[in-house]
Amino acid sequence: MEVFHGSPLKAPAVEIVDLSSDHGVDDEERDVEREDASSPETDNGEDDDHLSLYEDMLDSMPEHAEWEDAPVDVCTVEESFSFRKRLRLVGEDQFITETIEIGAITAKKLCTAFGIRPPPFLEGQPDFKYFPLLGLGITRELSKRVKLPQYNTIDDAVHLLKKSKNIIVLTGAGISTSLGIPDFRSKETGLYSQLEHLGLSDPQEVFDITIFREDPSIFYSVAKDILPSTQKFSPTHAFIKLLQDKEKLLTNFTQNIDNLESYAGILPEKLIQCHGSFATATCVECGYRVKCEEIYKDLKAGRVARCDRCIRNMRLKPFGIKRKRSTNGLSTSKKKRQSYEDSTDDEDYDIAVAGVMKPDITFFGEDLPATFHDRLTKHDKDLVDLVIVIGTSLKVAPVSEVSGFLPPETPQIYISREPCQHVDFDIDMLGECDTIVTELCRRAGWDLKHEMIKEDDVDVQLHEGYESRYSFRITSA
Repeated sequence: MEVFHGSPLKAPAVEIVDLSSDHGVDDEERDVEREDASSPETDNGEDDDHLSLYEDMLDSMPEHAEWEDAPVDVCTVEESFSFRKRLRLVGEDQFITETIEIGAITAKKLCTAFGIRPPPFLEGQPDFKYFPLLGLGITRELSKRVKLPQYNTIDDAVHLLKKSKNIIVLTGAGISTSLGIPDFRSKETGLYSQLEHLGLSDPQEVFDITIFREDPSIFYSVAKDILPSTQKFSPTHAFIKLLQDKEKLLTNFTQNIDNLESYAGILPEKLIQCHGSFATATCVECGYRVKCEEIYKDLKAGRVARCDRCIRNMRLKPFGIKRKRSTNGLSTSKKKRQSYEDSTDDEDYDIAVAGVMKPDITFFGEDLPATFHDRLTKHDKDLVDLVIVIGTSLKVAPVSEVSGFLPPETPQIYISREPCQHVDFDIDMLGECDTIVTELCRRAGWDLKHEMIKEDDVDVQLHEGYESRYSFRITSA
């Protein structure tokens, strides 16, 4: 969940767009602004902080279609598509000349063409104040993958499935929702919406490693809601297993932590659990690892699980254990201490406390497993011939960057309930994942077997108004 540092997946360096239109700003003021914006450093690193603020804000922006109370002066979807297409056609310099420099559009409004909502703190500022933000938007747009024009229809998708031999399947929570396991970001039904009652500034803090170390009870209070209660798997899991049986599956990268891929029979050598799973748990103090079944009672009861090995060691030691103060592990404010007046150095005697067991899921603030990076860069990149993204909105880096990292000539298919507007897939199929993969298998002549599959007719409709991309809405009739 933490962006790789030094990884090939890292976004390209950001450049501030150098613009030269007046727009009511005198030359002296603009020169000062440019000098500040382009200076490599200041005494206090303020420019770096300012740029970092823009980057953080850009990452947290909702997509254009998700703006519920959009500003009045916003590019339409059609205008946005036209601007993006023009940028790629003529390049950044000519694009800026044709738009900003001749005064055809303001930088503020042009930001919205790239999915960037003008921030409130810039309201009322001169237009050149929006240049850094626009520069980031243009850089991000130019780093995106470009749709391959030869793949457009469902029949094209079926053809790709049948001919491909090394398929990457990237999955998210949407492939498990038919089993009653909630996803994270759906309004009202998503897990984050359900966690608002905790009073956290951001529901994602439940999965923040720093907060877990300070107070693991917050995570344990909701663990039962995300703990997989079944070993059943969905038809979509069965579809991935079918690709494996047909020797077409290169790798299944999953963001899910429910471990259902393993239950479906995906081989360990074909599976990368990008965000870990509930399969095992590890003590944050001594590193002792157990199968997660051993702490299920605590997880289901909302009770913080403690390490059995730490407890056994405590029984073999005196009541007071001499050790140095440490800020690692649990916060010292959470530890129960007993001091002795005859202590002569900087150490205290602590009452022994067993370490907390942490399920081996990747929290915000933790690096993804090295297997994710190694598999993608050293193995899959040179072999992949088809990418299928299923049941994920691709909101969390670095997994969200996989699509843009892979060779641009590799076709990509997207399957989910709602469109993903920040990635240009070749074919979008919108609807329930189980319904769509079942229809793909039917058209391919493949026998996908699963008890949840219904013999319903399927209705296929072209999804209109989506940036002139071929997007299909597939539902049970």
